[in-house]
Amino acid sequence: MRKVIVTEFITIDGIAEHEKLPSVTWNNEMQAFKEDELADSGAMLLGRVTYEIFAGHWPAETGDFADRFNALPKYVASTSLKAVDWKPAELLGGPLPEAVAKLKQESGGNIYVHGSLSIARQLLGHGLVDRLRLLAYPGSAGQGKPLFPPDKPLGLELISAVPFSNGVVALEYRPVAKA
Repeated sequence: MRKVIVTEFITIDGIAEHEKLPSVTWNNEMQAFKEDELADSGAMLLGRVTYEIFAGHWPAETGDFADRFNALPKYVASTSLKAVDWKPAELLGGPLPEAVAKLKQESGGNIYVHGSLSIARQLLGHGLVDRLRLLAYPGSAGQGKPLFPPDKPLGLELISAVPFSNGVVALEYRPVAKA
């Protein structure tokens, strides 16, 4: 069974809006974190906005990382897109929870949700996320879009926490059922 793994950049107060992240210098530790994700990834699940950002950027990139990233199958959750050009990609049909539950049953590697905050929140709310991989930036936003749905508390089991030299902390969690 495939796992769904949400990967996000967040502030320490859980805000997952890229423009609200404190400024840090991208370093080799962060690159290694992303390389590990790519090595573990069998596909991407993206919302429309993230898909459009990635599709507008990644096909023009070159190098080993870009080649592997571009080659991954992409599942796109969107009610407004009629076609996807960044291949290999397909639009998901039907309600998202049912579509993702079906994807998890198919063969293939783990499915990573990069960004795509609304998708991540829906999947968390439906208990469809197997792992959370977070890069927590050293600062708080105070307000903005949180990663975690405010109406559904979620228990988390810490798998690992690795501080980086630039102040970012790589965190990995497994969601656990509330007792």
